[in-house]
Amino acid sequence: MSLNCALFHSPFFSGSLRRRWKLVRGVGLSILFGAACSCCFAQAAPAAAPTAKVVPVDGAAAGDAPDDPGPLTTDLSAQLKPKAIDKAMKKVADWQVGYSETHFNKQWTFAALYDGLLAASKTTGDPKYREAVQRLAERSDWTLLNARFPHADDQALGQAYLDLYLNDPRQVRMADTKAIMDLLIVRQDDPDKLLWWWCDALFMSPPVLSRMYLITNDRKYLDYMDREWWLTSGSLYDQKEHLYFRDSRYFTQKQANGKPIFWSRGNGWVMGALVNVLRTMPADYPSRTKYVAQFKEMAEKLAAIQGPDGLWRSGLLDPDSYDLPEVSGSAFFTYAIAYGINEKILDRKTYLPVVEKSWQGILAHIYANGRLGSIQPIDGQPGKFKPSASYVYGVGGFLLAGSEMHRLAASKH
Repeated sequence: MSLNCALFHSPFFSGSLRRRWKLVRGVGLSILFGAACSCCFAQAAPAAAPTAKVVPVDGAAAGDAPDDPGPLTTDLSAQLKPKAIDKAMKKVADWQVGYSETHFNKQWTFAALYDGLLAASKTTGDPKYREAVQRLAERSDWTLLNARFPHADDQALGQAYLDLYLNDPRQVRMADTKAIMDLLIVRQDDPDKLLWWWCDALFMSPPVLSRMYLITNDRKYLDYMDREWWLTSGSLYDQKEHLYFRDSRYFTQKQANGKPIFWSRGNGWVMGALVNVLRTMPADYPSRTKYVAQFKEMAEKLAAIQGPDGLWRSGLLDPDSYDLPEVSGSAFFTYAIAYGINEKILDRKTYLPVVEKSWQGILAHIYANGRLGSIQPIDGQPGKFKPSASYVYGVGGFLLAGSEMHRLAASKH
């Protein structure tokens, strides 16, 4: 939802007044949303945090799971060749844009899709995917949601805005995102509650801050991100299992087999975040080695628990409890591990078979019309779903994975 008006964008409306308007807008919208009822909420907060604001998510826009999605595709190849990879990316991207562009919005559910579409245009050379994202940005006046500052979900779209800015640096493309990031980095931490208290948040906000550093060359954005990342990691990262708990509710909960609950997509969000941060972090940044070390630990663990079909289940340590593989988490793992090989962070000989197998496994869930299935619906924990379930964030992860698999294939041939 956007309450911008012509006056807000006029040259007579000063920066300080804009900031005040945003705060008023945020209060007003949080009251409005607080009164709304919905069966589907974004990143629901732990029961221990009753003051957290909840904002309804348009789950119907984000995806669906029809009873009859049609036949699976038979025209794609899992060969590690750029043309074969591009064909798969285009098939899925074409279907997704055609199926859901009228529902494109500013919620976190779509943010990863936009990132994937931008990557798809860069990889395939076809501008139509980038143009679809740009149309959304222009309709949205290049603004973020800001009803519940400082919630990371509402900042996730900033990555696409800033990537579009880097492609064509017009001030309007980054102005609102920068204003919100500038408010964020002067925020005082609450000693009783993490800013990023759920692991998904690491995908939503840190890559925006790291891109603000890339654009401005001001390390205050990176330094703030770095401090908050390691506060979250210190709470949610299990040093023994080398996986992230989704949030504090899962510290003591167990799967049916007695093992801890580690959610596939939640850890996928983290792996994707590590890639997106490492891309822009200077080689000499003091704590970069810590990010690399965590990335390598998680990649090693994920490789060790990869399923026979190349994919990962919704509950990572209890695959027998889930009939279907979970494609959104698997796609982000593929994206991250392929990136690690491409950047020589991970050993190619060890990890190439992992991503070759996972890419083949994901392709087995593409339908003839381009729908990508076996994606868990909106949730914050492991769950079950239909084979046809397709949601935009999973498609975004797939397109990001394809972009890195293309790089990998190009370096091989």
